[in-house]
Amino acid sequence: MKISKLLTGLMICALPLAAVAQTPIVIKFSHVVATDTPKGKAAEFFAKRANELTKGKVKVEVYANSQLYKDKEEMEALQLGAVQMLAPSLAKFGPIGVKEFELFDLPYIFDNYEELHKVTYGPVGQQLFSKLEPKGIKGLAFWDNGFKSFSANTPIKTPADLRGKKMRIQSSKVLEEQMRALGALPQVMAFSEVYQALQTGVVDGTENPISNLYTQKMHEVQKHLTLTEHGYLGYAVIVNKKFWDGLPADVRGQLETAMKESTQYANKIAKEENDQALEGVKKSGKTQVYVPTKAERDAFKKALTPVHHKMEGRIGKDVIEAVYKETGFTAN
Repeated sequence: MKISKLLTGLMICALPLAAVAQTPIVIKFSHVVATDTPKGKAAEFFAKRANELTKGKVKVEVYANSQLYKDKEEMEALQLGAVQMLAPSLAKFGPIGVKEFELFDLPYIFDNYEELHKVTYGPVGQQLFSKLEPKGIKGLAFWDNGFKSFSANTPIKTPADLRGKKMRIQSSKVLEEQMRALGALPQVMAFSEVYQALQTGVVDGTENPISNLYTQKMHEVQKHLTLTEHGYLGYAVIVNKKFWDGLPADVRGQLETAMKESTQYANKIAKEENDQALEGVKKSGKTQVYVPTKAERDAFKKALTPVHHKMEGRIGKDVIEAVYKETGFTAN
């Protein structure tokens, strides 16, 4: 009887320890777009694979659509450790002092995904990530969204058609210069506020990959979309460096594998999602979609590529030239 009571007592005492041992490591993964965008789906994919590969040791909680933090707040939240993981657009690194990332905002620096991936999968991409570490941030991967196009409530066929228009942009000196090169008026605004601003006329137009335009229903408040594909919008998946370095080595390795798989998935679906979103915009009948001729696209490129030279002092001429070397870029 005494032995039975002793065993029962030992089992009761052991329960809290077992519970502690089984408590998963929680990673709060915050982002600002909808769950059904390429980034949203890739974040959910990562959460699933992280759980599977770590056998439940890690639980990734994904907070989409600015549930936790808006554009301007999330980077500080990561650095303070309030969240562990983000996938901010690449324009977000300039404001924290890593201006080299703004090369991704340069108009027409990439003509296609093949050129882009030479940079994001290659040494230039890794060099950029190394510049985040002094800020307490570890870069894990680049995720595509897609190439941006202009929308407005009036037709857009030439650069002059955007003159005087109030155009929403992310916080980026490069994007400000891009809009000024077109004679447009850049308006910095959080992504979550854009639909209402378009609806009420606070801004006249914007630039987005089609998946963002469609999932945020911006096409319902924009009459014209021109497929300029003038700029790239992508994301860097980043973690709080102190948190990441503090993970057990085996868990970190499993998460790196999950991230590699998620990146392959993210970049595979990005183009598919944008193609599907474009069909959705067309079918809605609310927005007229225009495909520019080669001559019209060349006119936009001619108007916008001088921005590269203007931004050399900010981004670094060496960084821009390293990209040119990888992609074979030549201005018109």
